[in-house]
Order: sequence, then structure tokens, then C-alpha cells
Amino acid sequence: MKVLVVNAGSSSLKYQLIEMETETVLCKGVIEKIGLEGSLITHKYGDQKVVIEDTINDHTKAFNLLIDCLVNKDYGVIDSVEEIGAIGHRVVHSGEEFDSSTYVGDEEMKKLQSVAHLAPLHNPANIACIQLCKSLLPKVPNVAVFDTAFHSTMPKKAKMYGIPYEIYEKYQIRRYGFHGTSHKFVSGEAINYLTSKGLPCGKIVTCHLGNGSSISAVKDGKCVDTSMGMTPMAGVMMGTRCGDIDPAIVEMIADNTGMSLKETTNYLNKQSGFAGVSGVSSDARELCKAAAEGNERAQLAKDMFAYQVQKFIGSYAVAMNGLDCVVFTGGIGENSWEFRELIMQNTEFLGIAFDQEKNKTKEARGNFCDLSKPESKVKVLVIPTNEELVIARETKEIVQSL
Repeated sequence: MKVLVVNAGSSSLKYQLIEMETETVLCKGVIEKIGLEGSLITHKYGDQKVVIEDTINDHTKAFNLLIDCLVNKDYGVIDSVEEIGAIGHRVVHSGEEFDSSTYVGDEEMKKLQSVAHLAPLHNPANIACIQLCKSLLPKVPNVAVFDTAFHSTMPKKAKMYGIPYEIYEKYQIRRYGFHGTSHKFVSGEAINYLTSKGLPCGKIVTCHLGNGSSISAVKDGKCVDTSMGMTPMAGVMMGTRCGDIDPAIVEMIADNTGMSLKETTNYLNKQSGFAGVSGVSSDARELCKAAAEGNERAQLAKDMFAYQVQKFIGSYAVAMNGLDCVVFTGGIGENSWEFRELIMQNTEFLGIAFDQEKNKTKEARGNFCDLSKPESKVKVLVIPTNEELVIARETKEIVQSL
């Protein structure tokens, strides 16, 4: 079966076509600036790449371009759209309507629309793309795979906020967590690795660190806690997001700047974090460069981030009554030895013996790598994430069960 994985944003469309028999990526690409000037599609197949500039006014035009790339006689990878066995869609927020991936029929579509407001920047685009695929390729089944689903196993004590219970019941306000497909993939890979070594694997902390970051506690393969909350704004400080703050600060900023509530939320979402603290950049690489050159605010941003990640690792060790493994993934987690080094400081009491020298090698950059010393009681792993493969696997499983 060939599964088309689609990740639709408000002005972008990412895709991969995966042959599931071998889990081989046949092609992948991204359509950027949909509805804006300078829109284009970058399509990669094998070791080749083609870039097509076009006027792409809407997602319908974008999806038609995507299909043309798949079947094009010069750079396509299939002869006909009939070879597509299913389409798997990334959907950011499930609300309480779904606790796992789902086939999208008419009833499921209604439920998806009922929770669209929970992720206003993402869900409407995700849902619109599913509707589009159902319309343009009516014979191909569509599956929704949720960022939040992996975290649905959290106990109530972990996912509830200290607000009146009726507010939770009426508006579904609770901790949901995000990056679920990534946390699911890397924790599964860690379990396989540890099991193959005859090592315990029941208590894992997965650190998905990038422009958006979240940490999860995975006990016996299931999420029991996670750092992000009702929205992806919560948890540790990120590229442009503030992370956890006193909610009264929102009112204080609004009162003192004259910004509306919506403007203040946007400010905390898009102008805070690394960018706001450092005044340099939201990019971790630029942050490290500036810190190395003596920029104190850049160093402060680095220290804050590492400290916050450390606190989550420590608290999750308590939540699981122990720790077997720490996993680093995501753009920062997979590639930044500087941040991994900072985060692993002062963790010896947990039984971690971190290999500082191996951490700096090319082997540890973007590859599966064990960064713990032989005597370490807790493994520290770098595991490249593969969210698209998780979406494709779950899509295949659901379609085959229909």
C-alpha cells in the first residue's frame, strides 16, 4: 500500500508518499506561500529535486499541483492516483472527541469541525484539506492522526487544571499535549533498543526540542504526563513562545502596553521565547553563536531553556518513580551538542553518566546515538524523529481494518 501523508497549514502543504511494504519514502515536498506572492513547490524524489514557481491561490490549486508532481512523467513516482491506497492527515487538536487516529467519514468530519476552535491556527486548515481530498479523490480513504492522541493516556491528575470543573466540562479546557506522533515514535524506538540490550525500558523521558519544544513522561509505552498544555504555548520556553508563565502577566502586559488580549497572546506566542529574551534570534544555532561571542542575553536564553528542560526531566522521574532513559529528538535535540550538554548537567544523581566527548562528535548529530557511558544506570539517546512514518503506519492500520 502507498500512503500519502499530508500536513496542511494555513499557507503551506507538506507531503510524503510512502510505500508501506518497505516503509520507503518515494517522494516528499512542500508547497509554500499558498495565497501569497512568491508561492512555489519544492518536490524531492530519490536524490533529485525540482522547484516550481507558480501562482497558487488556494489549497485546491496546491493539491492539484501535488498530484501532478506524483504522476508527472519526468519527476513523478507513480503512474496514476489509483496507486494511492490512503491519505493520512496530520490534525493538531483532537479535543475530547477522539483519543486515537480515526477514519474520516461524515460523522467523524462533524466531530472534527466541532473541535476546530481549539486550535484556530491549525485545525481549520487540517480539516479543509481533508474535505478537499475527499472531494478530489473520493475513492481514497482519509485518516486523521492527531498530535494530541498519544497523550490521551494521561491520568486526570496530570491533565486537569485547577479551574472550576464545570468550565472543563463545558469548554473541554485541560492539558492535551502536542508533538504526540514524535513522542510516540522515539519512545517506541527507545523501547526497541533497550529491549535488544536486555535493559529496563519502562520509564522514559522524551525531549522533543526545536522551535517548538515539549517533554513527555512515557511509562510502559504510554504517556503519563507532558509539558505542553491546552495549547502548544505551554511548557518550556521555545523559539518564539514564552512557555509557562503566571497568567496574571497577560493582563499586566495588556494594561501597560495598550495591547488587546488577542494581541498580547500573539505577542507571547510569536515574539517571546529565545527571540524575546535574547533579542538575537529564535533560531537555536544563532543563539549558540551569539552566546559564544559573549552575548549575555543569548547565554541567558540558553541557560533558561536548559534549566526548564532539566526541571521537567527531574519531575517526570518522580512521576514515574524512576528513570530508565532520556531521549533527545527534534531540531535542537538531534543536532545541538551545546544544548544537550547544558541539559545533562547536574543529572548524575539520577544515575546518568553522560559521555561529554561523544556528545560533540559527528556521530551524535542527526543520527541514532547512545550518549551514555557504559557505567550509566540511565541511557541517554539521540533518536531522529519520523512523524510522517507514524502517520503512515496508523493510516495503513486503520484502512486495513475497515
